[in-house]
Amino acid sequence: MTTTDTAVLPPMTSAPPRPDRRGGLLRQLLVDTGYTLTSFPVAIAAFVVVVAGLALGAGLLVVWVGVAVLALTLLAARGFATVERAWLPSVLGRPVPQPAYLTAEGRPVRKLITPLRDPQTWLDALHGLVRFPAAIASFVVTVTSWAVALGGLTYGLWDWALPDASLDPDNNDLLELLGFESSAGARITLYTVVGIVFAFLTPFVVRAVALLQAQLGRVMLTSRAATQAELGRLAEGRDKAVAAEAVALRRLERDIHDGPQQQLVRLNMDLARAQRQLERDPQAARDALGEAAGLARETLEDLRALSRGIAPPVLADRGLAAALAAVAARSAVPVDLAVDLPTERLAPVTENTAYFVVSEALANVAKHSDATVCRVDVRCTGDRLRVVIEDDGVGGAVLAPGHGLAGLADRLQAVDGTFTVESPRGGPTRMTAELPCAS
Repeated sequence: MTTTDTAVLPPMTSAPPRPDRRGGLLRQLLVDTGYTLTSFPVAIAAFVVVVAGLALGAGLLVVWVGVAVLALTLLAARGFATVERAWLPSVLGRPVPQPAYLTAEGRPVRKLITPLRDPQTWLDALHGLVRFPAAIASFVVTVTSWAVALGGLTYGLWDWALPDASLDPDNNDLLELLGFESSAGARITLYTVVGIVFAFLTPFVVRAVALLQAQLGRVMLTSRAATQAELGRLAEGRDKAVAAEAVALRRLERDIHDGPQQQLVRLNMDLARAQRQLERDPQAARDALGEAAGLARETLEDLRALSRGIAPPVLADRGLAAALAAVAARSAVPVDLAVDLPTERLAPVTENTAYFVVSEALANVAKHSDATVCRVDVRCTGDRLRVVIEDDGVGGAVLAPGHGLAGLADRLQAVDGTFTVESPRGGPTRMTAELPCAS
């Protein structure tokens, strides 16, 4: 654990109140019940349409009419799959990716066979077949659970309307089958207890069958879309990484051109002037050499500052904690630094990215925030490295395209990380970066 002088920051907003678990359980039970009951007729329709359409289309392929029948069947399967995907977020409790179907372009014949060329439409049709037995089982279990629970809890209200098994030797109820004497009080007690047990179990049983059916839909209807989205995300991250590096290189080139390069030009001129004055005016030559030596020192400091912005030697030699302590010590705004990292070194890309984020964030705080104190907290939580930078400045920071903070977000996305900014007008500002904590 590495710390600098302690500073006091404004208290952060308190955590939101915890949701009512009982209300959430009842709402989820209603959602799951509606899903399993609604899925049953939809699954029957999808099974009939897909089986009949595929059989008819395959039988008519010899006269080419089957191609149109198969295409229409796959489009109908896509419609049933769309209805299923609309249910999945509420049942699974998280959003699901939507597949990108092939678009019909070109000649009419090519448009006609477009559904047949799309792998996702065939997965939709296969789902219509596989889903049918799962929907039947879910429907039966849901209806049975609700019927037993409601029937048992209300049995005392309608026991009088049923034939009394204790008076009819040909009529045996559950008590008599179990070897007990049947009476109105015993029946009401037994069935009420059974109703209470099923009322307790119904939310979990219905949830289980709903999740079983929903997971089947997720695997068959969204897995390919999830893979496509992941490939797109990786491609976008790669492009943003290239763009971020290009921006960093342009800024480095500008800084070198405006700083050390100009100073080196002036140093060359001073040395040439001192060389010319060496014989006719030794004192002027000594003065010019003194100015050149001072300029050389300034140039060396500028080059060191630029190298620290890229990858300081202390980061490679002593690790992230020491590098962050160094950058915090150089900050124009007092920094309260807290670092909690594993004893083993992190991956170089992780250390470089975390150092760059902290360095750029502190530079932005010094330039734009008018803050009097800043706190930096860096720690590994599970398999993620979490970096939090807070200041008590004026706020108003935004992730606008083309600005420094957007560049940080792009750099983090390139390494499978995230970057968020909370900066209301008047402050405080809180920047949070997370990236893989691989070592």
